[in-house]
Amino acid sequence: MKQKHLLSLREYSRAEIEEIFDLARKLKARPGDYADALKRKSLAMIFQKPSTRTRVSFEVGMFQLGGQALYLGMDSIQIQRGETVADTARVLSRFVDGIMARVFAHQDVVDLARYGTVPVINGLSDQLHPCQALADFFTLLERRGKLDGAKLAYIGDGNNVCHALMLGAVKLGVLMSMACPAGYQPNPLILKSAIRDAQKERTPAPVVTTDPMEAAKGADVVYTDVWTSMGQETESAARVKAFQGFMVTPQMMAAAHKDAVFMHCLPAHRGEEVAAEVVDGPQSVIFDEAENRLHVQKALLILLLGGK
Repeated sequence: MKQKHLLSLREYSRAEIEEIFDLARKLKARPGDYADALKRKSLAMIFQKPSTRTRVSFEVGMFQLGGQALYLGMDSIQIQRGETVADTARVLSRFVDGIMARVFAHQDVVDLARYGTVPVINGLSDQLHPCQALADFFTLLERRGKLDGAKLAYIGDGNNVCHALMLGAVKLGVLMSMACPAGYQPNPLILKSAIRDAQKERTPAPVVTTDPMEAAKGADVVYTDVWTSMGQETESAARVKAFQGFMVTPQMMAAAHKDAVFMHCLPAHRGEEVAAEVVDGPQSVIFDEAENRLHVQKALLILLLGGK
């Protein structure tokens, strides 16, 4: 794989994404074969936001590959006291083999990659969550056997997860239909970028609607995320009001394909963005998604950090 970083799936070709999936499949089936793949390698993990899945999957992944992961919360490093992201990138590059960062501003991961000399992985930013999207598409691939021709209905906030899924969908031949309330639709620049990529790749262009049932009709996947993300807590009441009618319900799942699955990047708020009958029902694959973060990220780590 020619890529040095994972900041966005837009920079990745379909072949490179499939290379990650092929290795993830092998890692999941025979993890012991890769127990020394990253022996003596170190990954610095910068967390501006708390996490369950991102921290555990990367930390356990490095351990299972024979390397080590260093948790760097905001109370652990000097960024909190005014050290620049550029200086942090330069210093960490002298110590570690890679950097994973879960940040508020997307520019921070861009600057880590710009000023550092080691691979940088976007563990989440305000714009994108590429690791989550990779795990989601890998989960769908496992379930469906192929991605070409699939329809993914995204219901809710046009946020970083939505953006990452959209950029991945156009590379993988997946039609993405997004139902978002007015004022909460995807970033128009990212949407235009995805539409241009779809034209280039000759794949289905993403579409946006304000009608959740229209988006869900015939879908192979119905996907949602929380209505209020970290850092948006003061907007919670306004968002709950704006998103009325956007809860994923059994009726919405019934409008999808009969074999459709329900996805959520977690944490989930039952009775808010999704009904309990859906998230805990037989169509839900939320814990498969969560597990696949581990396998996909292990593949990514090997490919980016130069493991054998």
